[in-house]
Amino acid sequence: MRADILRQLGQQAKPWDVLVIGGGASGLGAAVDAASRGYRTLLVERFDFAKGTSSRSTKLVHGGVRYLEQLNLTLVLDALRERGHMLRNAPHLVHDLSFVVPAYSYAALPYYGLGLKVYERLSGNLSLGRSEFLSRESTLERLPGLIGEGLRGGILYHDGQFDDARYAIALMRTFQDLGGTAINYVEAVGFLQRGGKTIGIEARDREEDTVFDLQAKVVINACGVYVQDTLAMDHGEFGSFLAVSQGTHFVLPRSFLAGNTALMIPKTADGRVLFAIPWHGATLVGTTDEPVDRATAEPHALASEKKFLLDHIDRYFGHAPRATEILSVWSGLRPLVRKGGVKTSKLSRDHTILVSQSGLVTVTGGKWTTYRRMGQDTVDQACEVAALPKGPSRTLELKLHGWAMDSTGTASEWERVYGSDLPMLCALSTEEPALDALLHPRLPFRLREVVWSARYEMARTVEDVLARRTRALFLDARAAIEAAPVVASLLARELNRSEAWAAKDLTSFVEIAKGYLYQEGKAA
Repeated sequence: MRADILRQLGQQAKPWDVLVIGGGASGLGAAVDAASRGYRTLLVERFDFAKGTSSRSTKLVHGGVRYLEQLNLTLVLDALRERGHMLRNAPHLVHDLSFVVPAYSYAALPYYGLGLKVYERLSGNLSLGRSEFLSRESTLERLPGLIGEGLRGGILYHDGQFDDARYAIALMRTFQDLGGTAINYVEAVGFLQRGGKTIGIEARDREEDTVFDLQAKVVINACGVYVQDTLAMDHGEFGSFLAVSQGTHFVLPRSFLAGNTALMIPKTADGRVLFAIPWHGATLVGTTDEPVDRATAEPHALASEKKFLLDHIDRYFGHAPRATEILSVWSGLRPLVRKGGVKTSKLSRDHTILVSQSGLVTVTGGKWTTYRRMGQDTVDQACEVAALPKGPSRTLELKLHGWAMDSTGTASEWERVYGSDLPMLCALSTEEPALDALLHPRLPFRLREVVWSARYEMARTVEDVLARRTRALFLDARAAIEAAPVVASLLARELNRSEAWAAKDLTSFVEIAKGYLYQEGKAA
């Protein structure tokens, strides 16, 4: 499949209407929007789809309770509307989740209760459910691991949960269904310009180390925390405007949060909201907010972040997890538009669109929940730049690839992410029964997912499979390392690679995966 795409790109004589650089939430959102309008669209990603921030979120589709307290009603309203459309358009990936805010003072009950009632009302007919006050006993019944000393009650409210990397893959497949062309491990190493205007990119295939030109009527820079690096190749006329913030998460055993209700702490020491949520049979706790000097492909948790999470878990669950109970530690980077002197935890997640004198369109900021609106606004701007035939966005009601749910209700939480593709995935085990085996006793994934990832989802490496096509690395880093050899062997078979390639890729994955193992006293 990848060879066919590269061959097509090499033979392309006609410029693309739209060329998107970046395969995360913002880039995929823009690409899907452009393709849905009928524009010939190409997306290139220098690593893998959702390799960066877009696979490292807190897995929530939400309006942003903290932005309500900051009175940023426009952002909250937009996000709540988008939350509703994400649930309608991808029910196999997005679902309602109940949250409880514990109150340890009587004053907190009306304060947060009123705020969450406003939050509910702002969602209008896209509300996921009513908020309500809970007694102390009901709060502990829903959150049985919560410390009860001093607890006065709680407030129940509803928000959305999703699997971010799987959502990105569904967007990539949707883009392909619409006739778009996407390819990973191809990077933009320069811009093609004529008369001071950007007319395409110089691209490099990172697998074969070949360079070729790709022409387009308009180029969109959707590189997340790397947008300024990309702009630097286009004279960097906007200066330094990005503040990069890091958020870290712990994954703990399900026993820390038994049941199906999430915990939300509305205000922590660094001014952020802290969540503990059930996710794929584990408990996900996060996040932090630490400014960092530069973006890296594999950010690691800082000692201060780990201490922050340990302290808050201890405070609300009555005991900090032992090192062996921290199954995975991972960090993501947020691209925030800089406002002088403002802490990163106070910066808004509104998106910003910039147009260079050369016509390069850059989108940055924003958050997963508003990815669709970001894509729509970006393509609207790109149409102006390139004078493309005007056409309305069609993504508001666009069903994503696999959107039909399993009507029998027999699919596991993990299997549901495949939606209508699940029967075809299961058929792989019928054709080759050995593929029905689990990847690892502590993981919910089967060998057939490896084969499916290579054949239909453009997985190219062990990391692609274990980090993003499945979520093994994010759920249990040690189990992922132990499962990696069989994944390397299967992937080599599917991609027609040599044993030497499998060994090299396995070594590369293990080095990355070590960064997800909890280590006391230093960066993970």
